Formats: sequence, structure tokens, C-alpha cells
Amino acid sequence: MIDLSRANPLRDPQDRRLPRIAGPSVLVIFGVTGDLATKKLMPAVYDLANRGLLPPGFALVGFARRDWADQDFAEIVHDAVQKHARTPFREEVWQQLIDGIRFVPGDFDDDAAFAQLKQTIIELDESRGTGGNHAFYLSIPPRFFENVVDQLRRHGMADQDGGRWRRVIIEKPFGHDLESARDLNRIVSSVFPSSSVFRIDHYLGKETVQNMLALRFANQMFDPIWNNNYIDQVQITMAEDIGIGGRAGYYDGIGAARDVIQNHLLQLLALTAMEEPTSFDARQLRTEKQKVLAATRPPADIDAHTARGRYTRAWAGGRNVRGYLEEEGISPDSITETYAAIRVDIDNRRWAGVPFYLRTGKRLARRTTEVALGFKRAPHLPFDNTDTEELGANALVMRIQPDEGITLRFGAKVPGTQMEIRQVNMDFAYGGSFTESSPEAYERLILDVLLGDPPLFPQHEEVELSWQILDPILQHWENSGMPPQDYAAGSWGPMVADEMMARDGHVWRRP
Repeated sequence: MIDLSRANPLRDPQDRRLPRIAGPSVLVIFGVTGDLATKKLMPAVYDLANRGLLPPGFALVGFARRDWADQDFAEIVHDAVQKHARTPFREEVWQQLIDGIRFVPGDFDDDAAFAQLKQTIIELDESRGTGGNHAFYLSIPPRFFENVVDQLRRHGMADQDGGRWRRVIIEKPFGHDLESARDLNRIVSSVFPSSSVFRIDHYLGKETVQNMLALRFANQMFDPIWNNNYIDQVQITMAEDIGIGGRAGYYDGIGAARDVIQNHLLQLLALTAMEEPTSFDARQLRTEKQKVLAATRPPADIDAHTARGRYTRAWAGGRNVRGYLEEEGISPDSITETYAAIRVDIDNRRWAGVPFYLRTGKRLARRTTEVALGFKRAPHLPFDNTDTEELGANALVMRIQPDEGITLRFGAKVPGTQMEIRQVNMDFAYGGSFTESSPEAYERLILDVLLGDPPLFPQHEEVELSWQILDPILQHWENSGMPPQDYAAGSWGPMVADEMMARDGHVWRRP
């Protein structure tokens, strides 16, 4: 039996009621001027401090190509915190943080800048008591990873000595195909041991994603039906109602499949389909997820069971929004998709014959992320056809965002003298059941890095298995030379996606 109390690394192992507090450490953020650092990372650091989860011996160092002094960077952090932090601003917490904030200007190939960075963190070890423990957050494009990790090696900042730890945090994408993912792993692992490499998939830090494990393994009622005897299909959706915004430089050439399916959706698939681990420690969780990913195969007929789309100008959300090819920085010849849907199958005893449908897109009808399990119809219904006209298949929907919760859809009798059955929803919302607010995903993940707790971070084996699933699809799309099918902004995607489902006798769920 799994001890679920072990699943939460925010809890002190000696007393599960107490939060775990990070030890003394320095967090260095490369690319600190980017949106991720401004909107997520720096506010998350403040929120952790505000919740008492960072020690007095903590310091934050920014590294970027800016002519800033320490006080300039501190002002940037202050503004980011006031605008984006989840918890209220408190002056005493800010004063504790500001004493440990430093900034180092320079390029990634600037030896003098990295020498200055080393001297800065040595001084912080002495003045702030950070203990020689250093985490390096690479919030930068992957093409700069090799430069940065090599500089850290050459300047001795990656050395694991004297019981002090050095860790590196990598943001997705983890390569753009299997070959580049292996190259990236080779570069990083040549400097940092695998136990010191933390690959960030922020979806795994979401409270509702982790609650998928609680739903499955803390409730005996679900385990007997969590298999191909009862489940007809699984749909995993991440829909966004926004366009690419200012991310043209990153997004064009990457596309929806690489951006979301390879990491977020295949990780959700692994958590949904994996067998029960013997415990919730990192090794056991990774083992079970890897088994699922190793058994997952792309469709035999890629044309029939995949779909690509690209949003076009239309009215969405009460305004006329431009199409993808009209976005600033996008070439009119671009064939990058903003919508991708694929069917995959899992070749094991539990899931054989159950199709898993993964879809993601931008400028769709609404923002939602969910995992929906559709159940098989009852083999016999002792009702007239007219009694069950409204009756569809049962479904269990795990809502990841924005309305976090669980919906169970089933048939119930309509009040009255006749036997009329209609579909109804039984709904559970996290916000209405717990007084504690959920921490933001990056709070959880940054704290886990500082604690050295890796259950929520995919290792390179999972990354490579995910690329093995997606690579044949991407290569087929590229070789076909066909552009993505247009769909109107504000719709639920291209017609080809509906046709893909119709071939299997299914339809997409409308969240």
C-alpha cells in the first residue's frame, strides 16, 4: 500500500503537518530579463519567502546582458513581485530578500562575467551563509545551454565537493527531436551528474496534476475500472484561447506538437496510464512512467490519425483577432501548426485497444486543460429507446485548469412518473473544498530543486521516449509538405481533427 503522505515534498518527514523549508542556498537565474523570470520565477521566489519556506541564508543572483547595478535588479524584482506574486506584499519579507539580491552583467561567452559570477556567489556564501549550495536556472534558449554549462565547468562552479550541492535547472523544450534531445543530455551530463539535473515541466508542478495520483491510488473505487474492460477512450486536451503573442521568434518552426504534446500531454498520459508505484519516491515514479511511454506507439496510419491546423482571422472573445500568418514576425510561407491532435495506443495488458487522443491548440474556443476518460456503454439497458434518448457514455473528467476539479458524468432519472434518463454531472471543485490556496507550479518546483527532491522532474529517459513517440509524426508531416488546415480563431480546431475522430466512431469532448 502506498503511503500518500510521502507524496508531498513540502511536508517535513519528521512531522507531516509541518512544511519543509529549503536549506541555505544561492539561486542564479540566467536569462533573468525574460518573461518567464519576470512573470513566474521571481514572483515564485518571493511567494516562497512569504510563506516561510526560504531560510535567511538564501540569495538570488540575476545574470543577463544589461548594464545594471544590484539596486537596479532589485527594483526589477520588486516590480515583478508586486505585479505577479500570488501572496500579499509584505515589507519585512522584501527586506529579508533584498539583502541577498545581486546582479552580474555579461554575455554567455564572457569569461570575465563568469569570473565575476563566481566571486559574487562566494561572497554571498560568506555574507549570507548560503553554505556553498548553488542552483543554476537556465531560463534561456537551448542553443545557449552548451556555452553556459561549459562556463560553469571551466570556472569551477559545477564542482560537487565537500558535501555542498550544485544543481542545474533546464526549461523546456528539451531539444526539438530525439537526436537534439540526446545531444542536449550529453552536453549537460558531461558537467552535472544526472541527480543534479532538474528538467522543468511546469505542468507537473500543478496541484491538480499531482492530485491525479491521489484520485487513482487513494480511492479503491476507481482501480477496478481503470482499464480496457471498462474504458472506451481517453482524451487529453490542452486548449488555449490566446494566440502566440510576442513569441513568434520561439514558436515559428516549433509548433503545437513540439511545444505541448511532446512534454505536457505525454506526461499527463503517463500519469493517467501508469501502474501503481511501490512508493512515491522519484525512482519508483520514473520507472512506472517510463514503462508506459516505452509501450506507447504512434498511429500506424499517420494521415488518418493525426491532424494539424492553423488559426485564421475571425471574431473571438468579442473582438476581431488576426490569423497566425498575420502575426508580427511570422513568415507568410510558414507551415508551422498552431493546432495538433494525435492518436496513440499503449501496448500493454491494461490499455490494449483503448485509443488515447491528445490535442492542443491556440486561439480555440476557451482555455482548458483536462484528462477525460470515456467509459464503455452498458452491455444491456433494460429501458426503451425513448427512455434513454439523452443518455450518453459515462465519463470521468479531471480538470487541470482553470476550473480545477473532477467531474463524473452519468445517467440519472428525470423526476416524474415516466422512466426518462438523462445525463447529469457530479462536480467537485478544489477551490470550494479546501481553504488552503494551491501554490503556483513554479513555487513547488523551485522549492523541490532547493530541497533536492526530484519526483516531479522528468529524467532524460522520459524525454527521449517522448521524442521517439512524436518523431515519426513530425517527420511524416515535414515530408508531406502539406500546410496545416485552416481553422477560424475561436473555434475548436480544423475539420480534419473531427474527421480523425469520426474514423474511430468518436467525437471530441466539448469542455
